[in-house]
Amino acid sequence: MLPGIVTALGAGLVWGLVFIVPLLLPEYSGVQLSFGRYTAFGLIALVVAMADRRGLARLRRADWIMAAKLSLVGNIAYYAALASAIQLADAPLPTMIIGTLPVWISLFSNLTSHRSQAAHETIPWKHLLWPLLIILTGIIFVNISEMSQLGNITDNPSQRSLQNYFTGIGCSLAGLAAWTWYPIQNSRHIKHNHHIHPITWATAQGITTLPVALLGLLLYALVQSHQRGVWVSPLGPDAGRFCLIMLVIGLMASWVGTLLWNFSSRHLPTALAGQLIVFETLAALLYAFLLRGTLPPPMVLAGAVLLCLGVALAVRLFQASPVANNNPGCMAEPDLLE
Repeated sequence: MLPGIVTALGAGLVWGLVFIVPLLLPEYSGVQLSFGRYTAFGLIALVVAMADRRGLARLRRADWIMAAKLSLVGNIAYYAALASAIQLADAPLPTMIIGTLPVWISLFSNLTSHRSQAAHETIPWKHLLWPLLIILTGIIFVNISEMSQLGNITDNPSQRSLQNYFTGIGCSLAGLAAWTWYPIQNSRHIKHNHHIHPITWATAQGITTLPVALLGLLLYALVQSHQRGVWVSPLGPDAGRFCLIMLVIGLMASWVGTLLWNFSSRHLPTALAGQLIVFETLAALLYAFLLRGTLPPPMVLAGAVLLCLGVALAVRLFQASPVANNNPGCMAEPDLLE
């Protein structure tokens, strides 16, 4: 299980970067940031595809259809919703809602496993209960502290309008739904299709994302140009800064993050992998406080400790579970370049 846990940690560290990008580029909408990020991801995937032509040739029609679905829901839709939520309601609220992903992924994975080829992955509910409760308590601790810093929006309407606040909640819930569906489907597909190498699968998702992201970026610029009556560049008002940040998160948070998560998904039961997404929440909090230049308050630290304890308990319980020792995902990986 160690390779799966380490790669899940790595994925969380790079995915945490996406939470601060909307704060670094506040003049860009969440939709524009999503299209920009996945245009960069797609271009990077094209470069990698040149070295992985044989791996891509092994993909079947059903694989490409699934890659397209995962790209649209787990990439473009998710990040557009998340970035919009952060800009509308500030970072703590989306972090609180998205931070509950380990709970929802584990629950839905267990509830739906009997309907799929993943019935062997069903985990006894007693093995899920305590880790999930500890993780959820940690998330609540972290976000009670964060939400207390926001102030009373009713007494101070200039801070944030109620409309923006509740729209941010809606966007966060949309992102939560997208990323509850994504890792479950991604994990099950890559486990039951052993002809797919994790690197190939990350590349395929980037390739299927590229045309949609490029078209979306262009259409967004055309709509903005029509509304303003003057040409608006698809790269926005600060093209150099925008391109640099998009390339960084396109490489790290999209391609590398997807690659690491694919490795993790192959080595771990889906319900356990879902709980390890808590690493993303911890990384997002770390980067947010680094950006602020402040130390986290005691309640945030306590919540982070609880998150880590919940994950540690989950790993220990899963190691003792028959699922961990009879996981068909833990198989030899095909060579990338034959």
